[in-house]
Amino acid sequence: MSKNLPALLLLLLACLGSVILALKLGSVPVTFSDLLSSLSNRQGLHQGLIFELRLPRALAAFVCGGMLGLAGLLMQALLRNPLADPYILGVSGGAASGALLAMLAGLGSLMIQAAAFSGALLSIVLVFALAHGSSSWTSNRLLLTGVVLAAGWNALISFLLVISPNQQIHGMLFWLMGDLSYTQAEVWVFVLLAVITLLSFMLARPLNLISRGELQATALGVNTRQLRLLLFFTASLLTAVAISLAGSIGFIGLMAPHMLRLVIGSDHRSLVPAVVLLGGTLLILADTFARTVLAPTQLPVGILTAILGVPTFLYLLYRNNS
Repeated sequence: MSKNLPALLLLLLACLGSVILALKLGSVPVTFSDLLSSLSNRQGLHQGLIFELRLPRALAAFVCGGMLGLAGLLMQALLRNPLADPYILGVSGGAASGALLAMLAGLGSLMIQAAAFSGALLSIVLVFALAHGSSSWTSNRLLLTGVVLAAGWNALISFLLVISPNQQIHGMLFWLMGDLSYTQAEVWVFVLLAVITLLSFMLARPLNLISRGELQATALGVNTRQLRLLLFFTASLLTAVAISLAGSIGFIGLMAPHMLRLVIGSDHRSLVPAVVLLGGTLLILADTFARTVLAPTQLPVGILTAILGVPTFLYLLYRNNS
């Protein structure tokens, strides 16, 4: 890990820089001197704009991006599939169905988040129960069960959109594409991310071994059954919380681990903290551009992550195969 310490420090600086950029840019630009004045003594013309709107939104973007990045890393280790992402097991479909049902019932934002989290948990339980059956489950069985369940959730989502009143469609589509406009990340969310990051770092050696194959991991003393269960529920929990806060934001959990493996290698002792920093940084930058590219109109951040993520990921695949 020591050889990758410079890369981790650069990621930390990039994360701090992305937060500063998020505080400065927007429909109302903030000069660097005003920003320093507001941060140093909480005074200045833009104090309310910075501390009540932009800083909470940037912090929410960081924690959601960090969760998605770490969930993607754990899911790829669990399934031993480099194309696995946090949504591959249908968690996002369950969350979206719960959120849309809450919107259709006219509930408030907190109830929408609670419904999304409940739908995600329901999807996690269904995938585990169906994939496990009466015997132990395999990675392929888990993957196929998640894909089929995701298709069922997508059908329900389409049905809910069809029967929804026209005045609610706009908000529903924003949620489905990912939106941080009204997201407030509580302290417990940061604590959860910190605890799971620490746990994942402590499991770096088993993660390295299981990524190379279960037989090799078992031969070297890893309890692969317990590890798979832990990875499944941990990655699913991270995904459920992130989706309940910000909706379905794609490509962060798929792209961040790939980018880091090309730079710092496959050692999870370095990948775990790095993917949290990179995932959070990418989502902060994407949300900043979503707020500013057509200001004062704000785009769903999921549009920006897809626009930037598709060509970036294709380039990474091309570079990796060349």
